Amino acid sequence: MTVSPPDMTAVKLDDRLLEVSGALVRFAPGRPAVDGVELTLTCGRVTALLGPSGSGKSTLLRAIAGLEPLDSGEIRFENHLWSAPGLHKAPEDRRCGVVFQDYALFPHLTAVDNVAFGLREGTKARRRQTALTRLEAVELGHRAKAYPHELSGGEQQRVALARALAIKPDVMLLDEPFSGLDRRLRSELRGATADVLRQSEAATLIVTHDAEEALELADSIALMNEGRIIQTGAPDTLYMKPNSLTAARLLGDVGVFEADIRDGAAHTLLGQYPAQAFTDGDTALLLVRPEGVKLGRADAEGALAMITQRRVSSGFARLLCRLETGQMLEARASLKENHRVGDAVRLSVEPAFAHLVKAEPDQG
Repeated sequence: MTVSPPDMTAVKLDDRLLEVSGALVRFAPGRPAVDGVELTLTCGRVTALLGPSGSGKSTLLRAIAGLEPLDSGEIRFENHLWSAPGLHKAPEDRRCGVVFQDYALFPHLTAVDNVAFGLREGTKARRRQTALTRLEAVELGHRAKAYPHELSGGEQQRVALARALAIKPDVMLLDEPFSGLDRRLRSELRGATADVLRQSEAATLIVTHDAEEALELADSIALMNEGRIIQTGAPDTLYMKPNSLTAARLLGDVGVFEADIRDGAAHTLLGQYPAQAFTDGDTALLLVRPEGVKLGRADAEGALAMITQRRVSSGFARLLCRLETGQMLEARASLKENHRVGDAVRLSVEPAFAHLVKAEPDQG
């Protein structure tokens, strides 16, 4: 039997980290734009930084790129200090590739010349060949001589990506790279872009406010709110087991129910759930994802409810149900199921889609 040698490339990539420690960026008195952020990016992996507008995502990206100084904390790559109070390595010395929301292509240069612009090593012919190779990697070699105004939005995005990758960066930073594209094109480009980024072996950070985008293309997600990272982890873990209501809502629709903790169980309108991490008397919330809500007949077991709204979305039916208490809960069902507005149903939840979190004063 032939034994394959260990993948030393994978080991090497896993050892190459960009580390953000206690990063703080303050533009004015009051809450900092970036407030004590801890974040680690790994070469060869894609991390999505997900949060609402104004949460500090773009400011953190700019700080990593060297476009904003830190007021406190550190940014290091492979243990080389990039940013700290009193120390600020210039952007051009960080080997960061950056793709901004508007792509920032030079209108007077062709696609290949845009990609070649940042290259400094080798002859002109060599630089042009490198640029062509990068364009071919994003399937745009045939558009090398086109100017930006002759390119579609998706093609412009790929030219910007090729330009950022041409310098063989250690770190790739993308700020809302798909926001200007229509829904169909966004979906087409996400997977292809993520594949190109992983193949580049750079540590990649993609800033987005789109939960679907983060879940689809990232190896890991960092959730940001009010300048802070509130949870990090694998996409499925964060979706199924958020650590707070705020984190849950950043990743999609969620039903929220108060839970009474008694005898090791959480008692809710939707039944009882294990609550080993809580003690009797704790105030908790049961978070329920729509995919986990099961609809039964009115004479079945479960919480009685009435369907008040039915909408078709992305190949399934979104059903809004009103429980006897007046509380609303969204469920998702197959389009082939004959659910109609006004139907009485019984609701239950698959345990995997229900998760208990601690209630906070401003949650509910």
